[in-house]
Amino acid sequence: MRIPSRRRPRVTLAMAAAGTLLAPLLSGCWVGAGGTGSGGDSINVLMVNNPQMTELQKLTAAHFTKETGIKVNFTVLPENDVRDKISQDFANQAGQYDVATLSNYEIPIYARNGWLREMNSYVAKDPSYDEQDVLKPMRQSLTADDGKLYGQPFYGESSFLMYRKDVFAAKGLTMPAHPTWQQVADLAAKADGAKPGMKGICLRGLPGWGELMAPLTTVVNTFGGTWFDKRWKAHLDSPEFEKATKFYVDLVRAHGESGAAQSGFAECLNDMTQGKVAMWYDATSAAGLLEAADSPVKGKFGYAPAPVVRTPSSGWLYTWAWGIQKASRNPDKAWKFISWASGKGYEQLVGRTGGWPNVPAGKRASTYTNADYRASAAAFQEMTKEAIESARPNDPGVQPRPAPGIQFVGIPEFTDLGTKVSQEISGAIAGRQSVDSALKKSQALAEKISKEYEGR
Repeated sequence: MRIPSRRRPRVTLAMAAAGTLLAPLLSGCWVGAGGTGSGGDSINVLMVNNPQMTELQKLTAAHFTKETGIKVNFTVLPENDVRDKISQDFANQAGQYDVATLSNYEIPIYARNGWLREMNSYVAKDPSYDEQDVLKPMRQSLTADDGKLYGQPFYGESSFLMYRKDVFAAKGLTMPAHPTWQQVADLAAKADGAKPGMKGICLRGLPGWGELMAPLTTVVNTFGGTWFDKRWKAHLDSPEFEKATKFYVDLVRAHGESGAAQSGFAECLNDMTQGKVAMWYDATSAAGLLEAADSPVKGKFGYAPAPVVRTPSSGWLYTWAWGIQKASRNPDKAWKFISWASGKGYEQLVGRTGGWPNVPAGKRASTYTNADYRASAAAFQEMTKEAIESARPNDPGVQPRPAPGIQFVGIPEFTDLGTKVSQEISGAIAGRQSVDSALKKSQALAEKISKEYEGR
């Protein structure tokens, strides 16, 4: 699906502004390289500080650098900060960073703007990388309009429902094999208070297009709503969008976690590991953290597909992937790093050193045939793979869409629009305004985008 091209100045401003508006996913940061571009036998890598990335950082010197002689200077930042810094460096083609973590939202947009190097030529010269082993939905999501690859996934994910099996058993509750959102709401009400201080469910309420709006948009899709119709008419004031949003807000306010308006992925993960909530709808990648060897709640979870209403599935599709800046002075060395970090060998290394549940999975078919991984991740691995393979980024709802994306709209302006809308809805979760008021303001914001795209 082709998106209308935009003038570079508009895209640059939209992307750069977005990062300053988003609230951080994870707190704290570690900054390594900075200030100058890389050269010689080193590369500069800018990446998000998710647990899988910080593990990579720990393993790089003793393995990749030792094997290749290439030193990697890492700059590691929280998600919203890293998006801001990447957008500025890549839009200006400053060349400070050779490689950066980008998602399947940014990569097609960056590729259209000429900010990335294509990777087909590297894949062709590196048969050991085995590109065909990368799951098809991931390859497709990192392919631009010209049919070329511009990213390689570090890990991939969809979304599903996680729940405490022991709590459900104690309360006599049963999770349906394919739950609806109404069934989930009923279960949340019954699980609320199952243990002292325990709430029924955790749902993101933290502002941010990649925070609150990611799960909420999947709910909107399956309720029959959409941000824009195929002619770019905004639909945030439609009955379906309104019903989905009210359902989400009412559910988290009635049976959700404490401080929901400031809870994102990290906070919900913390609540689950501390036994503060009975269910959590979020990224499939969270399961590896819940089932890690040092997790205090390891072995206590069951997993179910993303809840639905009108669609057969509703899980999102997302990957943190590697992109090479077009202005990089060390593209060949950058590819060597990417080939190592996203290759089969790295997964084997993490399995041996950190435990198989910690493997950055969700990207390679071979991972799901690996006996060690299947045994250690038995609780969630098959459902994760099914969720990724059933994701429908070009057809996530009940009506045609003008742009690809399940939990986002694949246009540059969505970072700013999604963040502003999330701030309004987070305000409704906090009780500062009604959902009707939040969506009225949000519709006005979306209509500005409609005027720019209608007729294209």
